[in-house]
Amino acid sequence: MNSRWAMRALIIAVNVLPLVSLRADFSADLSVASKALADGVPEVAVIRLQSLLGKSGTGDQWQTTARELVKAFLAAQRPSDALSLLDDARLPPNSSSTFWRAQALADLGRWSDALPSYQAVAADNASPFRVEAIFGTSEMLRALGRFDEALQNLMPLLQEKDWQTRAALRSAELLLGRSDILNARRMLDGIEGEGVAERKERRFLRGRLEMAQHRPDRALSIFESLVKKPEGVSHALVLAVLFEIADAHLQLKTPETGDDFLEEFIDQHPNDGSLAQLFAKLDELYRGERKPARSELERWTHEPEQPRRGFAQWYLALIELRAGHRDRARQLLRVMRDSKARVPELAGGLVELATLEVDQRNFDEALATLEEARTWRPKQDLLERINFLSAQTLYAAGRFQPATTAFAELAHSSRSLTNLSLYNASLGWLQLGNVPRFAAAYDELRGLGADSEGQAELRLEEGLLRARQGQPDASEVLKRFIAEFPGNARLSEAWVALAEVAYHARPPRMDEARKFLNRAFESKPTTAAKERGEYLTIWIEDSAADNGDKVIPLANQFLRQHPVSPFTPDVRIKLAETYFLRQDFPNAQTQFELFAQQNPAAPLAEKALFFAAQSAMASMAPHSLDRAIVLFDQVVQLKGDFRWAARNEQAVIERKLGKPQEALLLYDDVLKNDAKPGEKREALCGKGDVFFDLSAVDPKNYESAIAAYDQLAADAIEPGHWHNQALFKKGICLEKKSDRAAALATFYRVVETPIGSDPLPEYFWFYKAGFNAARLLENDSRWDSAAKVYEKLAAAGGTRSEEAKARLNRLRLEHFLWGE
Repeated sequence: MNSRWAMRALIIAVNVLPLVSLRADFSADLSVASKALADGVPEVAVIRLQSLLGKSGTGDQWQTTARELVKAFLAAQRPSDALSLLDDARLPPNSSSTFWRAQALADLGRWSDALPSYQAVAADNASPFRVEAIFGTSEMLRALGRFDEALQNLMPLLQEKDWQTRAALRSAELLLGRSDILNARRMLDGIEGEGVAERKERRFLRGRLEMAQHRPDRALSIFESLVKKPEGVSHALVLAVLFEIADAHLQLKTPETGDDFLEEFIDQHPNDGSLAQLFAKLDELYRGERKPARSELERWTHEPEQPRRGFAQWYLALIELRAGHRDRARQLLRVMRDSKARVPELAGGLVELATLEVDQRNFDEALATLEEARTWRPKQDLLERINFLSAQTLYAAGRFQPATTAFAELAHSSRSLTNLSLYNASLGWLQLGNVPRFAAAYDELRGLGADSEGQAELRLEEGLLRARQGQPDASEVLKRFIAEFPGNARLSEAWVALAEVAYHARPPRMDEARKFLNRAFESKPTTAAKERGEYLTIWIEDSAADNGDKVIPLANQFLRQHPVSPFTPDVRIKLAETYFLRQDFPNAQTQFELFAQQNPAAPLAEKALFFAAQSAMASMAPHSLDRAIVLFDQVVQLKGDFRWAARNEQAVIERKLGKPQEALLLYDDVLKNDAKPGEKREALCGKGDVFFDLSAVDPKNYESAIAAYDQLAADAIEPGHWHNQALFKKGICLEKKSDRAAALATFYRVVETPIGSDPLPEYFWFYKAGFNAARLLENDSRWDSAAKVYEKLAAAGGTRSEEAKARLNRLRLEHFLWGE
């Protein structure tokens, strides 16, 4: 089980502590601020405590408020904010703050940093968190792969009545990790008096025992019983069970059955925090299927829930890629990027998209996609991949200076990419003509243990580059490579490069070029050598007088075999010109148009459209003149002399009731005169509603709407229709302004206010505010807090109590909120 999940449970278990004795007025303020934390809605507690912290000066009151805020941050799953506050010099360290620091670091997955803090608290016999810290120490050791130490650290807890079951279960898990099946079974057999959750975990570990003994069929019966009756099963345990089910089906070679369990879970939990791992395991099953089913992935790509939609688009794209449907894969990944899901794990899908864009030579698009991926805050290993691919893209685009700089930085900052980055940096220095830097990088690479093949690669790249640059010694360098490395797998590329040097000589040495090409094709050509050799053959044949009969089949064959080659545009335009000169106008028109469509930014695009139009004019095909007119119009567009009429944007939004400015004058008239209190409240509310509608055109009007609703809430002091309505509508305004925290706090003010004892208490706006507060919390995956709000709504006894109870029960079932 994941250590982060275990730490989250520990944080929640010890989060709420009694407040210290303080002066009466401050104590009352702190009690009010912390009430939401005790209620299980830490997000509201954070807002209130932050406000109180700003008013608490710098003494004991500030420290007390800060410590309470640290706990609220941890309960609200904001460990980074908790760490920042713990680092404040105004908050002196003590045993409790050391424990909270360990909890925050553990929640961030910083196991090695959390370990010494846990150990310090565990060694303090006077600390109220000593036992919890002992368990936390073991969890950190386990997460760091130090299983023997983790197991030893659990031994004292086996004697603690309240911890012995949990310690025994974790010990059994560690023993299984060491393949110590006998002692793991003994540990499980010795457990007594466990609760429902512990009993489920014990059963799971027995399933793992069966897997360890290579009995996946027996293990499956255990695992399936856990997912079919999940009551009392924690989220982390459900995930572990699902992964074990997948592994069991992979062993049994029945992946098409195993994927059903993962698909069902993902379908029911579209916002689960472990979707990245779930989809990765699901894809592992799909890869094992002869014909993977796509129905669930297809359906999820059309549903709004994120991040599930993004993961579905990514993994459906992978299936399309494996099937050879690159355009469909790129389309899916572009939709994922445009959704701005901004989930760190989804950045891997953007890397996949950028790779496809590079293959299509859409370098600027690839770089923009990689930059977008960085803003999604991926983990370090993925960030290094992003930086490496970005450098590769810059290099492929001919931007050698930034590419080389990026490779050089990666060579000295990334352990996993050092050699490859240094190799590419060497090529970059060659491109930039910096021979000393190339030699230094080459020597450094050799010092790092680069094999002879790697050295040969660099020497070949040096010769290829000199050939492309037209250096006079290019042939000498290439021939030296052929002589020194006669068995190299890329020998054919050196022969093709020699043929290119001969072709571009002045005057061209055609016979020598043909001879070198023959040597290339005879020496087991690489894909690159075959592509460049066939491209050069077209131009060699074209150089001969009236040789169209050879050029046309050669060009068509090249386009069929190398559709995404960087040489494809040149070959297509050559084929179009050849057709045109031979007066094969329909084929010429087709090739010219294809060139223009596929290369709209190319310098020859306008010329291609012009000759496509002339080909259409010269053709005898029906409607050819109509087509020619269209093509000439496109030529005009490229010159920029005319533009298509643009669509008028719609900027004015009318109110439902007609004229909002006149409505405001009427409301002001009511408010200025002797209207009854109820009528003025109606006017205030109406005025706020008008400003709310006007905010769709000018967001500044939200402030006017909020002012009206504030005045209405202040006027209607007692809870009731106007008071609750005003706060609800103010909350909607704040949410529209993207101030979600303030909106949540405003909605919660309605919920926490007693209903009152009137014969007809106000329920309408009460429930609207409550369900909106719960919605905001659910949107942020704050399931525990949302459940607390639903509990209040259910207890109110109004018309929507049953609805709140139903939602509460479903929330508990979906997100494993047992014992609430």
